[in-house]
Amino acid sequence: MAKDLVVGVVMDPIASINPKKDSTLAMMLEAQRRGHALRYLELRDLYLRDGVPYASSQAVTVKDQLQGFYELGERFEDAPLAELDVVLMRKDPPFDAEYIYATYVLERAEELGALVVNKPRALRDANEKLFTAWFAQCCPPTLVTRDPARVHAFIAEHGEVVVKPLDGMGGKSIFRLRRGDPNTNVVFELMTDYGTRFIMAQRFLPEIAAGDKRVLLVDGEPIGTMLARVPAEGESRGNLAAGATGVGMAIGERERWIAAQVGPALRARGLTFVGLDVIGDYLTEINVTSPTGIREIDKHGGENVAGVLFDAIHRLLAQRA
Repeated sequence: MAKDLVVGVVMDPIASINPKKDSTLAMMLEAQRRGHALRYLELRDLYLRDGVPYASSQAVTVKDQLQGFYELGERFEDAPLAELDVVLMRKDPPFDAEYIYATYVLERAEELGALVVNKPRALRDANEKLFTAWFAQCCPPTLVTRDPARVHAFIAEHGEVVVKPLDGMGGKSIFRLRRGDPNTNVVFELMTDYGTRFIMAQRFLPEIAAGDKRVLLVDGEPIGTMLARVPAEGESRGNLAAGATGVGMAIGERERWIAAQVGPALRARGLTFVGLDVIGDYLTEINVTSPTGIREIDKHGGENVAGVLFDAIHRLLAQRA
C-alpha cells in the first residue's frame, strides 16, 4: 500500500479548535508524519451535482504547538470528492439534519472509491444514545420515551435518574433528578418540548464520582489505556467540556468485556473509530460522530492512538485494493 495518500478532513472551523486536546488535530499530525497530504474541508464545502459528490478544499499543514498550529495552502475548487483516498468525518454534533445531509454526500464519495471514516450510513444508523439499545446487557436500566408519566414511574422505581437529549454532546442538557424533585415536570416540558421529542433516562450511577471512563476502540479493538473523566466538585457530569479532569488508567476486565460485546458490531458497520462511555460497570453511550480523548490518552498511556487508527486505515485500504 502506497503511503502517499490524500486525506480529507471534514471538521469544524480549524481556527476554533483547542490544539492542546483536539483529537482531530492528533489524527492530522499522524497523517502528516506518514507523508500523507492533508485537505481541510467544512460542511459548507461539500456538494452534489447530478449525483456526483464534489468539494472545495484547502491544503493544510499542521504543527504540534499551541499557537500557529496550522497553515492553509493551495485551494482546490470543485474537485470530485472521490479523488480523496481517505475522508475523516470529524464534524462535531449536533447530529442535526445538516449533518445527515452531509453523510449522503460522503456516502456517494464512498461508493465512488473514497474510504470514509466513519462510514456515513453507520453514522446515520448508530445514534450515540440509542445505539446502546443493541447492547442492553452492558447498560444500566434505560428508558427512551416522550411520555412524562413513564419517566415519573422510572424515577419512582430507581429513586434517582439522569435524563438527557438524544442529540447532545459534551454534557449539554443533562439533568439529574431524584424522586420528589419539584423541578421534574419543568425538566420534562423543556426536554421533550411538551411531549413532542424523545429523551433518554438512565438509572443514576454513583460510580460517576470515580469518573466517566472513555474507552477508545479502533476497528472494534480497545486501546489499552482509557481516560477516566472525573467530575468537578459539585458536578455529576463526567465531560471534559463540563470541567471534568482526565485521569489515565489501564483498561480493566469489565471494559474489555464491554468492548468484546460491542466491537464486532462496530467493525461490521464500518465504525472504525469509536469512543465508549463507561460509568462503573455500565456502558452509557457509544460515540461515533467525532470521538475525543486521543491527546489525553496519549499523554497518560504513552500510546499513539492516531497511529493505531492509521494502521487500521491502511489495512482497510489494502483490503479494498
